[in-house]
Amino acid sequence: MKNWYEKLNEYFPVEEMKSKEHMELLLKEKGDVYHKDESPMHVMMYAEFDTFIFIDYVWVSSKARGQGIGHKLIEKLKKKNKPIILEVEPVDYDDTDTEKRLHFYKREGFTHAQSIGYNRRSLATNEENPMEILYWSPSNESEEMIYEQMKKMYENIHTYKDEEIYGQSYQPVDEVLTYDENREAEDILGSLNATKNM
Repeated sequence: MKNWYEKLNEYFPVEEMKSKEHMELLLKEKGDVYHKDESPMHVMMYAEFDTFIFIDYVWVSSKARGQGIGHKLIEKLKKKNKPIILEVEPVDYDDTDTEKRLHFYKREGFTHAQSIGYNRRSLATNEENPMEILYWSPSNESEEMIYEQMKKMYENIHTYKDEEIYGQSYQPVDEVLTYDENREAEDILGSLNATKNM
């Protein structure tokens, strides 16, 4: 029987994975903020702060796809009535999973934060790993607010004890996250082919 970490590790690319030690430390030492929600068919890791929620990882078993598990997980978080933020890979048309994920979040009412640039170097591969930010907000928050919350999350969660865990530290937040209203970014949800369903 695979444990929660193995399930995530098999599904997510190496450059997006935290180490097991990192996640266990977050659950233990930041247990008031960092949470694991799991069943045999799903694993969701998320951080809940006073003013927002960050979804770190969501995995739903391929056996359970199409049963509405993902929808129920998002609904549960929406009930907390805070903005929900997450990172996604830019669309890779060779990878149908990426596109399916984007369709899923579009259906759940998420918006692409086009003015937020997010690019961090992976300690695992030492390569740049650009991601896009999606968010859902109950109160129509500005992208600038989402950007401020992402910075808080990056410093509290992604880089938590990074030197101790990985033997080196991630880049400082100002190198990784940028906010620019005129950023040249296509709306990755708006440009989705509307006919495909999960």
